[in-house]
Amino acid sequence: MSAAMRTLVVSNSLDAHVDAIVPLLHERGCDPFRLDLDAFPRDYDVVHGGSCAGRDAMTHRPSGDCLDLKDVRSVWTRKNADFSFSSELPAQELAFARMEAEHVLSSLLLGLDCFWMNHPTASRGAIWKGEQLRRATRFGFRTPATIITNRPQAAIRFKSTAHGSVVYKPMSASDLGASAVAADARTTGVLPTTVIGAGEEVLLSAVSEVPCLFQAYVDKQYEVRATVIGDRVFAVRLDSQSDERTRIDSRDMSAPIRYEPADLPVEVESACLAFVASYGLAFGAMDFVVTPGGEYVFLENNPAGQFLYVQQLVPELDLASAVADLLAWGAR
Repeated sequence: MSAAMRTLVVSNSLDAHVDAIVPLLHERGCDPFRLDLDAFPRDYDVVHGGSCAGRDAMTHRPSGDCLDLKDVRSVWTRKNADFSFSSELPAQELAFARMEAEHVLSSLLLGLDCFWMNHPTASRGAIWKGEQLRRATRFGFRTPATIITNRPQAAIRFKSTAHGSVVYKPMSASDLGASAVAADARTTGVLPTTVIGAGEEVLLSAVSEVPCLFQAYVDKQYEVRATVIGDRVFAVRLDSQSDERTRIDSRDMSAPIRYEPADLPVEVESACLAFVASYGLAFGAMDFVVTPGGEYVFLENNPAGQFLYVQQLVPELDLASAVADLLAWGAR
């Protein structure tokens, strides 16, 4: 691979996934350029020719690393972050500066004709929970009975007619928007998937303020995380029912539940690949419940899901190498 062929990595300075992958890209002959959005545009010089035939380039000021965008052959988009500026700005100036920074960055990057994992417009189109569930049924997955509503009576009726328990799930952010406001303005922390208990129907009247997602609870034998990387699927079994802390929501990492490699049924693996590809994605992290009867039930897909924790818990699944391999292949 030519030294001029570069991989652009877009995330933030706290992303441990990028820290792990960048050395692997070097090993594969890639020359990564790291764009940390929480340091943009403060630590970067940008030149954008627009309609001119001039050079589109970006330089990381602290290191002096200069990226000529015509040399970019693959792009990895990971996590967003708020932009940073070199001085304190009044509120309106700050709002304008953020809009201008987003405009030029999108103008630069979205014009790249290369391999993406994942293209921002593809990721944006793939994050909506209601649409995911509808699409999943088209690919043959069973999905939980679900309602998204801001009509209290509709939520109450859904709960009264459900066979078994009903849970509430935040659709956009489990931290209930805390990360989007200043620390001194935060009033609550993370809300996991929560069972609406008997006698709590009165709480459903609050849905009139904003539409909420309610789902029929699916009895679990165990759970599966299936990470799609290109044309490969890395699946792990989570014995979430072995600890009370993870019986409802397996994301409580304080519980020492067992993770182990899982062999997906052929039809499930094929459907995972087809589902992720249908969005134009090269990466997706899919979550399933496996019922006591052995049926796979689709919960969601995250186009920028975490995968290092899976590799740490199940070292024989080398997901980091698979990510680096795919980006290097795309660059070639």
